[in-house]
Amino acid sequence: MSVPQQPVINSSQRRQRIATITTTANEQIRINYIESRPSTPAKGTILLIHGFPQTSYQFRHVITPLSEAGYRVIAPDYRGAGQSSKPASGYEKTQMAEDLHILLQDHLGIKEKVHVLGHDIGGMIAFAYATRYPSGVASLIWGECPLPGTTLYEEVKTLPDVFHFIFHRVPDLPEFLIAGKEREYVKHFFDKQTFNSGAISASDLEHYVLAYQQPGAIRAGLEVYRAFEKDAKRNRGWVKENGKSSVPTLVMMGKEFLLAAHGTGMASELHEDAEMLVVEESGHYIAEENPTALVKGVLKFVVSLGKPGVVDKLQLAMSWQAQPNFRFEPKQSYATVG
Repeated sequence: MSVPQQPVINSSQRRQRIATITTTANEQIRINYIESRPSTPAKGTILLIHGFPQTSYQFRHVITPLSEAGYRVIAPDYRGAGQSSKPASGYEKTQMAEDLHILLQDHLGIKEKVHVLGHDIGGMIAFAYATRYPSGVASLIWGECPLPGTTLYEEVKTLPDVFHFIFHRVPDLPEFLIAGKEREYVKHFFDKQTFNSGAISASDLEHYVLAYQQPGAIRAGLEVYRAFEKDAKRNRGWVKENGKSSVPTLVMMGKEFLLAAHGTGMASELHEDAEMLVVEESGHYIAEENPTALVKGVLKFVVSLGKPGVVDKLQLAMSWQAQPNFRFEPKQSYATVG
């Protein structure tokens, strides 16, 4: 089986590394991440958190323009995905948020407030990050997920369109049924949830398939869903104890996916105030289906908070410069690192 190449990148400004971090529970895990720095002093840091069944690769079209707009961009593979460790536990979204907070604060030395953007599962992690570390978050951007604990989550989790919310929670059986059929399973989500059918190429699909064919990858992906009820209890408890989040928030939904009509309602349950952006010409996978709109929406929101930057002069570079060392290594095993 051939190994797909990563998108080509600017080697002078971007790098891919694996960090070994130690959590507050004294658990040691490895987190793979992409870092891109602007050519001038950074105006801030943007943390990009991917979803399922994806990796940090999903942000391949937006990292460069966000960095060229003046921001330091960090795009990790969260616990259990891509080239990061795949431990048996720790998939509550507060723990996954802690992993990334430690990556930024301790490993990368980023002490200032950051802009946190999460898609799908990443949106759940982003919300957990903003509520666990509100003093460290300049803004929160999340979307394309029914956040556990909301009314919408309770309403949709048993619908046929999101069958996997229930299926993934069944012990052991999903792993058995998906084994050897990772390609068919991963492809199902892109076929069903994409509006722009050209957004996920054959090589893009191959990248994601290889990522989830790694030992432990499907099991880890399912554990993310098995933690949803704990996440729901935590989110409801947090709002009850602390009130709605006051972190500046943008909710971003693809116009052609089923969640678009529900973003405002969810936001009203969790946030004192939140802006809503519905992205045209996009289904579920906004960063891949309409990356230009995502970048413009993110920068417009950040600028509106008083951050420097000129959206109209943004050069939307949708291609990457060559970098032979920036590759996905599917043969690497993480069995020995948790």
